[in-house]
Amino acid sequence: MEDGTSESLGNPCDTGLDDDVVQWDQRADCEVRQILDRVADKWSLLVIALLDKRSLRFTELRRAIDGVSQRMLTRTLRHLERDGLVSRTVHPTVPPRVDYALTPMGATLHSTIRALVGWTEEHQSAIAAARTAYDLRAAAEREAAEREAAERDAVARAALPVRA
Repeated sequence: MEDGTSESLGNPCDTGLDDDVVQWDQRADCEVRQILDRVADKWSLLVIALLDKRSLRFTELRRAIDGVSQRMLTRTLRHLERDGLVSRTVHPTVPPRVDYALTPMGATLHSTIRALVGWTEEHQSAIAAARTAYDLRAAAEREAAEREAAERDAVARAALPVRA
């Protein structure tokens, strides 16, 4: 074992270090990672954003979220309900009516999402410029690598003896 290495495996997920990336442990059993995976997926973000203003029925949510399947929306709502972020109310009518709403804890998460969206809107032009620059640089690097490979092949072919 190297000097300075703890013999204890420990749990970096529970270190209490607020700004340390170690707390976002890569192990599947890390609670922080599981929660971040849940609330940061694209369907959860959209559901939370839509439920901020008022409660909605399943069909209203499905119509409002372009591209979500019925199965995926059902799974997302169940997970958010399990995590205590969304409440589900079944009304005793025929046919049954089910409303979904943010819980108080879910509402606090929405303000965080709003801040993230604000950051994204503020930086979207810079991100687009960075993507364009990266794509141009990557294309130039690929072309240079292809030229070098072609040159190596040409040198190798020239060095081979000519067969009659």
